Amino acid sequence: MKPRLCIIVPVLNEGPQLAERLSALQIFRNRGVHVVVVDGGSHDDSLAVAREHADLALLAPRGRAAQMNAGAAACPAPVLLFLHADTVLPAQADQLVVDACQRSIAWGRFDVHIDSDRPLLHWVARLMNLRSRLTGIATGDQAIFMRQELFQQVGGFPDLPLMEDIAMSTLLNKLSAPVCLRTQVRTSARRWEKHGAWRTIWLMWRLRAAYFFGADPAQLAIQYGYRPRDPQ
Repeated sequence: MKPRLCIIVPVLNEGPQLAERLSALQIFRNRGVHVVVVDGGSHDDSLAVAREHADLALLAPRGRAAQMNAGAAACPAPVLLFLHADTVLPAQADQLVVDACQRSIAWGRFDVHIDSDRPLLHWVARLMNLRSRLTGIATGDQAIFMRQELFQQVGGFPDLPLMEDIAMSTLLNKLSAPVCLRTQVRTSARRWEKHGAWRTIWLMWRLRAAYFFGADPAQLAIQYGYRPRDPQ
């Protein structure tokens, strides 16, 4: 039976917590949702864990855009949801997404909650959601979803080493405004906790501004802490 929704999870060296994250998706698999994990060449057991806890586990060139595009190509469902490995969906996410995508040409995202007791990070999440609602730009932490036909129409995620979510939102906004679901996904605070909240906030705003003014995404990725794959 063809699934009505595919959840695509790009991963890289997520082994220690991946089994728990994927187990949380079992509730959706029980309702017929297809879960596809796309590994970008992990050095740990991420791929083995994914094979045990997902409907399909794939290898793809490193980079969220390339990995998510590979996952989408393997998904037979009419609706796609792209989920970061450290983000947790609400229990009713599948129905909310399918209902939202019953509209003619639809895409959207959830509001996000940063999983921390720090008031500062609660305000960061609120501002992220407000900014997204005002600009129509969604971030990967907000669990972006869309109809398969819309994904194909824009040619998938631009293959950038960073800011692929912003680039994709820009393309999608030319066709349809996003559905902004107020139901929250929960995303990990690990980057803020590791590097410091204020430092991380400043870095993210600086990189976004640089991207807006035309900076090379590969250089921005290095500043963010990613190592872009070598050009083909």
